[in-house]
Amino acid sequence: MAQAMKIAIVDDEQDMRQSISQWLALSGYDTETFASAEDALKGVGQDYPGIVVSDIKMPGMDGMQFLKKLKGVDSSLPVIMITGHGDVPMAVEAMRIGAFDFLEKPFNPDRMTELAKKATVARRLTLDNRALRRELSDGGALMKKLIGASPVMERLKEDILDLGQADGHVLIEGETGTGKTLVAHALHAVGARANKKFVLISCAAYEDEALAKRLFGPAGQDDPIPAIEEARGGTLVLEDIEALSETNQARLLMAINEQGTPAETRIVAICNLQDEGKTCESVLRGDLFYRLAALRINVPPLRTRGEDILTLFTRLGEGFAEEYGCDAPEVSAQEAAQLLQAPWPGNVRQLYNVAERAVLQNRRGTGTIASLLMTEDDESQPAITTEGKPLKEFVEAFARMLIDNTMRRHKGSIVNVMDELCLPRRTLNEKMAKYALQRSDYLG
Repeated sequence: MAQAMKIAIVDDEQDMRQSISQWLALSGYDTETFASAEDALKGVGQDYPGIVVSDIKMPGMDGMQFLKKLKGVDSSLPVIMITGHGDVPMAVEAMRIGAFDFLEKPFNPDRMTELAKKATVARRLTLDNRALRRELSDGGALMKKLIGASPVMERLKEDILDLGQADGHVLIEGETGTGKTLVAHALHAVGARANKKFVLISCAAYEDEALAKRLFGPAGQDDPIPAIEEARGGTLVLEDIEALSETNQARLLMAINEQGTPAETRIVAICNLQDEGKTCESVLRGDLFYRLAALRINVPPLRTRGEDILTLFTRLGEGFAEEYGCDAPEVSAQEAAQLLQAPWPGNVRQLYNVAERAVLQNRRGTGTIASLLMTEDDESQPAITTEGKPLKEFVEAFARMLIDNTMRRHKGSIVNVMDELCLPRRTLNEKMAKYALQRSDYLG
């Protein structure tokens, strides 16, 4: 649930401050009051999570001076001015400076609520956009979203960090739901172009002619800048590159050639053909494919990531539990095995859905994880997969994650873990030592 927006109320008259505060608080807003503009400036800074309501006529710093100060700190901060009848020309001037709106005394409280709602909606949008921009420019934050410590994920992270520093175009391949677009964001964020434009276009979302216009122009009066121009100096990500027609492939190749070397704009192509048993090379003209595939990243499917599956499920479950206001489901040893053995054709996107449904089931006290993993043809036991790793490695990863998960649920109780896993104490101790698991990490 989104946090309630704050409203800072600035007025030298105590009765006015309190009445506005009480009314807006009844409307669900978190209010704070200030007797002077000077005091308010100490509490209202850049990225203030809300809006400001300020009187114009105040001793010391008046509302007009206060407005100018606020706009100097954060130009997008909505400020609603309160004015007496004789101050309307001043209020109009405040609008010219950048006030969100003004209310003339005596004002209708419902009108105050209406303006506050509009202003807070605008403020939330501004803050969300800022947060998104910061996130997209923060390579560290994005890399943290690539959850997992399996060998294939460690290699993926290394590839992103290495290729992020290069200038060549990149081809990202992988099954549906593996997080290819997230990898594209990360590539941009960890490289030298992080402060430049990041433009994302889904080639499959446009008809051929509309796609050509969006990519290359010419742009009409009300059309966005062609993506090739919009992304100049930064990164242009083309999702579903396989959807490009022959004509648009030729135009893209021409645009790439005109850039020279190193490329002014980096192109990251995302291909989604693995599920169909095809390759990007087989559907793109050869000269374009080899330009786009100068550097390549293959995002691993979830079924090859071993213990990452339980880590992801736990993280997602905790997140959904917090969102829905209930407890996260506890995963038994048998359920952990089922999660690890599932084929995951939908990969992380599918795991995301299963985790959410598991939380909802747990809230109702019905259903099992096994039921969520049933296929449409009612195959209740998916086959164990060992794709991408030797059987021994898979078994060891499974055993470690099983012990770790069971120790967490039983808060380090060796007796309970031995009982659930049917292991003698000596065997359990040996395996914990082998997998670097410490009982002390689970106590409490």
